[in-house]
Amino acid sequence: MIEFAWPWAGLLLPLPLIVWKLIPQARSRGVALRVPSLAPFRDQQHRAARRFSLPIVLFLCWALLLLGVARPEWVGEARPLPTAGRDLLLAVDISGSMGEEDMVLDSRRLSRHDLVKIVLASFIERRTGDRIGLILFGTRPYVQVPLTFDRETVSVLLREAPLGIAGGRTAIGDAIGLSVKRLLDRPAESRVLVLLTDGASNAGELSPSRAAQIAEQAGIRVHTIGFSGPGSRFFSAPSDGLDEESLREIAQVTGGEYFRAGASDELEHVYRLIDELEPTEQDPDRVRPVISFAYVPIGLAWCLGGLLLILRRFTERVA
Repeated sequence: MIEFAWPWAGLLLPLPLIVWKLIPQARSRGVALRVPSLAPFRDQQHRAARRFSLPIVLFLCWALLLLGVARPEWVGEARPLPTAGRDLLLAVDISGSMGEEDMVLDSRRLSRHDLVKIVLASFIERRTGDRIGLILFGTRPYVQVPLTFDRETVSVLLREAPLGIAGGRTAIGDAIGLSVKRLLDRPAESRVLVLLTDGASNAGELSPSRAAQIAEQAGIRVHTIGFSGPGSRFFSAPSDGLDEESLREIAQVTGGEYFRAGASDELEHVYRLIDELEPTEQDPDRVRPVISFAYVPIGLAWCLGGLLLILRRFTERVA
């Protein structure tokens, strides 16, 4: 709808009339003549009409200028703004062992990697107001998505992440170290890392215990998830085995929690518990988009004034 930012400007509308009434006008005291015909004075009548219309046009210009000063604006419907939620990094293991097809969802056999994609997509969708980033790690960690409010992009790039692209081994310590680097410039009270792996750290330059100490010093809370099933005959390369002791230590040192999941419903339950531990903002700020149209009446006033000057010059030359 249309609103005015400064409606008080309308109080100035009668100002020219007040000035015109207060300032005394010069009165001509000419001698009246009696003439047999008014034909010679017809041009004088046209000039009088122009003198009468001139104040009307000037007053219209004044009204348009005041309309511009009042700042007419179109105000749209209220829209939610991203709330000041958490800076949440998701570190996901994509090493070779995550290809183990020992998971079942809706009577379908899935690999651990595919199941994590499905469950994490639902978790990401629920994190309204959070900045979410994605780190994938195997032999080496890398940032798949930097921290962003665009949850849909995070979900898409997670689904497109191929298994084993970061190498076939597991560098848990380096993944935590990279996460710390990405979270250091964020507000201290909102730094959270959720790390999921199905194995033990067997690669990288930074040990998990040392990485946990660095994260604790940086004020980053780390929740760890140990995710592995009973194994399957469909995958030839066996997992190195889940190092639960190391994952518990990481969570304990940084003030997070350790979770163990071995099936689809358990993994979904784990991320629901993380939702409770790290709740999102429930009352997001709202803003109304505003588009100003003040330039329209001001532009019309300038055009009308310019046209008036051109017409006066033209009539003076003709006269």
